[in-house]
Amino acid sequence: MLQINRFYRSLFSLLAVLIYLLSTQLTLAQGRRIAIVRDAEIESLLKDYATPIFKVAGLQSKGIEIVLVNDNNFNAFVSGRRVFINTGAIVQASTPNEIIGVIAHEAGHLAGNHQERLRAQLDASRTLAIVGMLLGAGALVAGSTSNSNGATSAGGAIIASAPTIATRSVLNYKRGEEINADTAALKYLNKTKQSANGMLKTFDRFAQQLALAGVRPNPYKLSHPLPRERINLLEKGAKQSKYFNKKDPKALQARHNMARAKIAAFAGGLPAIQRLFKSSPNSVPALYGRAIALDNSGRSNEALKILNQLIKKQPKNAYLYELRGEVQLKLRQADQAVKSFATAVKLDRSKSGLIKARLGFAYVATGNRANAKKAVSALRAGLQTNPNNFNAYRTLSNAYALAGDVGEAELAMAEGHFRAGNSRDAKVFAGRAVQKLIPGKPSWQRAKDILTVGN
Repeated sequence: MLQINRFYRSLFSLLAVLIYLLSTQLTLAQGRRIAIVRDAEIESLLKDYATPIFKVAGLQSKGIEIVLVNDNNFNAFVSGRRVFINTGAIVQASTPNEIIGVIAHEAGHLAGNHQERLRAQLDASRTLAIVGMLLGAGALVAGSTSNSNGATSAGGAIIASAPTIATRSVLNYKRGEEINADTAALKYLNKTKQSANGMLKTFDRFAQQLALAGVRPNPYKLSHPLPRERINLLEKGAKQSKYFNKKDPKALQARHNMARAKIAAFAGGLPAIQRLFKSSPNSVPALYGRAIALDNSGRSNEALKILNQLIKKQPKNAYLYELRGEVQLKLRQADQAVKSFATAVKLDRSKSGLIKARLGFAYVATGNRANAKKAVSALRAGLQTNPNNFNAYRTLSNAYALAGDVGEAELAMAEGHFRAGNSRDAKVFAGRAVQKLIPGKPSWQRAKDILTVGN
């Protein structure tokens, strides 16, 4: 009996470790660090892709955010109320429809509440694994007390197979949810009068990559159905839609090409632009990418010439002026950069806080105290829509310093660190701000609030 009790204690210790490792692994997977990209032009484009899809999916009022991830792979995923899309997906997608299909699929996950349901399935599968191991332990105990080698072997087999069964159960469930999201995406695309051809192209791309790699994965060990299986499930419904052969609007395709050029230029420089636009080297997107690549390689004067030419062709393109402002800042032409950013802010239909913040930066870069109030105004406007922009808070601090308002400068840094989660630095700057601001005023009270948070 003592031997049996020891066995059970050892078993439960093993189970405790197993559960801990599972939970730790999940936490690490969910909390892994990813490189986020902020860009007004691409964010505006993705928002325009997503808005009709989110509307028909019933997600319009739920504050879903699209986040751009700096990763060359073709991938997208959801977490909480965010849809993460890799930069590599945009570059590899030759048409907007391919990315719209990806967004529609992720919207299917969100509308189906798949994240919460997956957590419930994981809990159920852990229980299945534990029960399986306990049953195996019972068989082992029975074998040891009856001196039956067969029963002992059977118990060992149950213990060994229990985690495998549980894992397969979760993977099978996950594959089912992926199919459900594909089906939902097909419905959303049809409701928004868009083609599902982009989805099929995406899955065909994955299938070709597997074939070229010579990979023959075990379908039961995958979290997603095989690409060819997904094509077979969707192809009939996609082709039956009267919108299957519908093309993306030319204006949207042009914006997509500009986004691809921007990402390719930043990621791979001139060689990447030459490869991407081999058949159209003198097109606007190719020249746009070339200007970015030249600027990044230190040839900013050449980049500026190209941008001036492009602006003549597209005088209402806000993002050409935004980029010209960045190039002018590098060339120490701050006064000219102010004009470029001001035009970009005026033309930007998305009213991006990122561009407004850069206008504020350009005002500060002039070093002219007369521009300090304009800088503060532009930066505060930018922070209204992007309140977690740490660089904007740092520039706001510089703007207040330029105006001679040291207390507000300290508070701006305190606010920036506070929103970035750096509570220690936030309190240091807040402490300085309290000493310089007028007691009882809103700014002074905000500094006091930052000081007392967490105490």
